[in-house]
Amino acid sequence: MQFREIFNLVAMTVLVGTTLAPQTESTEKPSQNLKVDVQLVQLPVAVIDRDGRAVGGLNKDNFDVFEDGVEQEITFFKQEDIPVSVGLVIDNSASMHNKRQRVNASALAFARESNAQDETFIVNFDDEVFLEQDFTNNIDDLIKAFSSIDTRGQTALYDAISLSVDHLRHGKKDKKALLLITDGEDNSSQYSFEKTIDTLRKSDVILYAIGLLGETDEHGGFFRKPPASKAKETLTRFAQATGGQAYFPKSIDEIDHLCRSVAHDLRNQYMIGYSPSNPENDGSWRRITVRLHTGTASKLTVRTKPGYYAPSANSQSSAR
Repeated sequence: MQFREIFNLVAMTVLVGTTLAPQTESTEKPSQNLKVDVQLVQLPVAVIDRDGRAVGGLNKDNFDVFEDGVEQEITFFKQEDIPVSVGLVIDNSASMHNKRQRVNASALAFARESNAQDETFIVNFDDEVFLEQDFTNNIDDLIKAFSSIDTRGQTALYDAISLSVDHLRHGKKDKKALLLITDGEDNSSQYSFEKTIDTLRKSDVILYAIGLLGETDEHGGFFRKPPASKAKETLTRFAQATGGQAYFPKSIDEIDHLCRSVAHDLRNQYMIGYSPSNPENDGSWRRITVRLHTGTASKLTVRTKPGYYAPSANSQSSAR
C-alpha cells in the first residue's frame, strides 16, 4: 500500500489528536475519550541526566506543572513501562544508499530494546511515502520489511511525518511515538513545514529524530555540507513540538546507540495529569511548563510537550 495513493484524501482531513481525557482517580488509567466536562491533560514527561540517561524513581512531589504561567494541581502521576504504538519513519532517498544497511540494523535494535507489547509500523519515503509494514509486534515482520529496500529519488520528509502521524491514530496503544531517521531536508513534499509542525502540535505523538546530516566518507564518518544547519533546525523544531528529542551523530557508528537510547527513553517516562484551572473551551494554545525540584534538579533536563490546543466550543458540541 502506498500512502501517496490516499494522500489527497488525507490532506483534506484535519489531522487532530488531543492530550485531553476525562478526569479519573489517580490510581486508575485515564480514559482516552473526550468529554464535555472537566478534562485531564496528560503529559508524558522524560527526565534526563547530563549523560542522556533516563532518570527514574521520582515522585509527584518532585514536579511542578504550570499552564500559561499558572501552577496546576497534579491529580494523576505514574511511571511505568507501557506499550507504545510506534512508527519507524526512514528516509529512502538516493543519498541514503550507503547508510540504509546500518540504519535498518539500528532500527531493528530499537525494536528489540522496546517493550515486547509495542506495535510497530515502518514507513519509507523518497519522492513518495510508502507504508512498508503495517502495525505488528512480530520482529520477523520488521526484518522482512527491511530486506527489500531500494533507495531512490528525493526527500518527501514533511509528507512522511504528516501521514505517519495520521496513521498512528489507528494504533491500539494509548502512547504514540515516531522514530524518524533522515539525512537531509525536505525537497519533495506537498505538505508545508507550517502544516507539518501544526499537525505535530495537535497530535499526542512524541517524535524522535536522528539527523545524519552530512555525506558519508569511506570510513563511515560525516563531513558537513551547507544545508545541514537548516535541516538541523527543522528536525529540532519538530521534536521539541512534541516533547521528543533530535539527535545529530558525528558518525553513523553512533546510530545504533542512539536508537537503543530512544527505546530506553520511551520505556522510562512519567505520565503526569492535571485538570486545567482555565475551564474555557476556546480552542486557544495553552503553554505548558514542567519544573523539577530535587537536590539534583540543576543536573537534570525535563522534556515534555510545550503546550496543547484547548477544545473549542464547536468541537465540544460535536462530541456530545
